[in-house]
Amino acid sequence: MPASGSERPAFEALGIGADLLRSVSDIGYESPSAIQAEAIPPLLEGRDLLGQAQTGTGKTAAFALPLLTRLDLSLRKPQVLVLAPTRELAIQVSEAFQKYASHLKGFHVVPIYGGQDYHVQFRALKRGVHVVVGTPGRVMDHMRKGSLGLEYLQCLVLDEADEMLRMGFIDDVEWVLEHIPNAHQTALFSATLPGRICKIAEKYLHDPVQVSIRVKTSTVDTVRQRYWMVSGLHKLDALTRILEVEDTDGIIIFVRTRRMSTELAERLEARGFAAEALNGDMQQKLREVTINRLKSGKLDVLIATDVAARGLDVPRISHVINYDVPHDTESYIHRIGRTARAGRTGDAILFISPRERRLLKAIEKATRQTIERMDLPSYALVNDRRMGRFKQKITDALGKGENLELFTEIIESYRIEHNVPSLEIAAALASLVQGDTPLLLKGSDRKSKKDKEKKNDRFSGEERPVRQEKDIHSQRVRPGMDLYRIAVGRTHGLKPSRIVAVISAIGGVTDKDIGTIDLHEHFSLIELPLGMPEDIFDELKGTRVCGQKLKISLMKSGSAPRRSSERKRKFKKDSGEKKRKRKDKQEGKGKKKGKEKGKKKGKEKREKKGKEKQGDG
Repeated sequence: MPASGSERPAFEALGIGADLLRSVSDIGYESPSAIQAEAIPPLLEGRDLLGQAQTGTGKTAAFALPLLTRLDLSLRKPQVLVLAPTRELAIQVSEAFQKYASHLKGFHVVPIYGGQDYHVQFRALKRGVHVVVGTPGRVMDHMRKGSLGLEYLQCLVLDEADEMLRMGFIDDVEWVLEHIPNAHQTALFSATLPGRICKIAEKYLHDPVQVSIRVKTSTVDTVRQRYWMVSGLHKLDALTRILEVEDTDGIIIFVRTRRMSTELAERLEARGFAAEALNGDMQQKLREVTINRLKSGKLDVLIATDVAARGLDVPRISHVINYDVPHDTESYIHRIGRTARAGRTGDAILFISPRERRLLKAIEKATRQTIERMDLPSYALVNDRRMGRFKQKITDALGKGENLELFTEIIESYRIEHNVPSLEIAAALASLVQGDTPLLLKGSDRKSKKDKEKKNDRFSGEERPVRQEKDIHSQRVRPGMDLYRIAVGRTHGLKPSRIVAVISAIGGVTDKDIGTIDLHEHFSLIELPLGMPEDIFDELKGTRVCGQKLKISLMKSGSAPRRSSERKRKFKKDSGEKKRKRKDKQEGKGKKKGKEKGKKKGKEKREKKGKEKQGDG
């Protein structure tokens, strides 16, 4: 039952609770996505649901909003259980529930997944929760231990069922389905419906409503699609650099919320861009005026929400920038369709964070096109463009030739009166024209250049390779190594050679024993041999590098070495017992030296007295 965008009802018409409507309004959602419009009504009625929808279609809100509406907040027992294939998705869904329930007093949700301490989860479940989001294996463990009681369960949600099948968790899912003690509502969401998923749906879902959302996959071939991975630099600073360097005409910048459209327009205007907002709160007359200004070239940058930009047709739009990731792949296709109009070419740029990589893959799958990664324009390039534009202003002023004679006389008069060279006068006038806004960006590209250089991985006075930031928990650790985190990174001026020298000096390991070093903005990751002694660990924890304490902590342990030749102990620092023996030995030598010195002194004293007696005689 696909729903078209123009026929979708408003959130208010779907029947969700008033407190949830306030949260939706606070977030800035303007209208439900296709999956939300189709799934919310039957879930509110308590019916089972089989939903086929891709990642990024807004299905979390599709099941969270109706299930939150039906909660009994006075009963602090698990009433909703969501099974997710990965801990990242479990955390993400849990955060979404918390966000949608921001106006529900006393609401509690807890994510449970492998890798987290059981006792943390025991305490959270014991305090009382309304919604549990977990991975199948850990949910099964808690059910076996009796720490997760499901006697009050209202609804079970299977999120991304085909992904759980692919990862080998489907048997655990079936175990959970078989051991839930009472009748309940079941909602199953899956991007595809392979045979095993269809059998589960037939067995455990009762007269389900079937919802299938077919995402449009048509994208214009004349649109160049790129993405920038959001990390380190503030999004607004990155956007400013891109706007300054790209050859643009009209630009539409898409954001998720009405409030953000207004805030971003004000910030860009403060930075010298002709920018205005376009959102659902604006009166129709004002919206028409804004669009006409964009069409005529009086306005260059439009910051819009999805609803406000529907049907917008402006041929001069050269760039569409997704400042906020769209809710679903269909919205992305609608957005980038605003450029490359009337047979022209266009550019689409997507800002995406590491946590949203799954949505990037979903967009590529839906559009059947690869989105290329883009590098942020360098300081040097931005400054070069700024100087070029400033020079062009001078050229344009000279070309007009209006009132130049008058200003020439004034400058010549000033030069004679004050004996100041004409070049210095011109520089002073240029400074007045520029005002308080600096002409050039302050900063250096040296770090980013070093990050791109590929050098020898073994320490030989050269830098090690610096890789892009990634999910720490998904990083593989080589056999025979442990992965450690230290609280020093690129912003502190850390170099791999510096940390290698410190660890070698304290731990007694050689540079060949130290594995990969990943430098991040505010921390770093380093592979060290298995089994670091506690005394070395404690000493490293308090050691300062680049003015910062290392605060070293173990993130992940690798497997044992494959070959027996690699199993020998790497750390060579003395143990505490050896230290004491060495100290006692040194103290013994000191006592012996003291006795010898005393004997020598006594002998000299006696010889002196003997000589004095001989002299008296």
